[in-house]
Amino acid sequence: MKKDIHPKYYDKAEAHCACGNKFVVGATKPEIQVEICHNCHPFYTGKEKMIDTAGKVERFKARRAKASEVPKKTAKVRVKKNKK
Repeated sequence: MKKDIHPKYYDKAEAHCACGNKFVVGATKPEIQVEICHNCHPFYTGKEKMIDTAGKVERFKARRAKASEVPKKTAKVRVKKNKK
């Protein structure tokens, strides 16, 4: 392995979140600024907003029902011609 190519690793680097939370992590920089952490992330706090997708499934089922009602075109049967 080559020497002196790896950055210095800080075992106790401080991470500062925009919400004011501070925690210790391992990193290659002594201080890290983050926008969102486990204390303010909507998924982890339970404040996640569910996107209302009602109607999409019903529309899909309606399209499938409509497509099954329409009679399918019959395929043309090809007749082989005899070569003389």
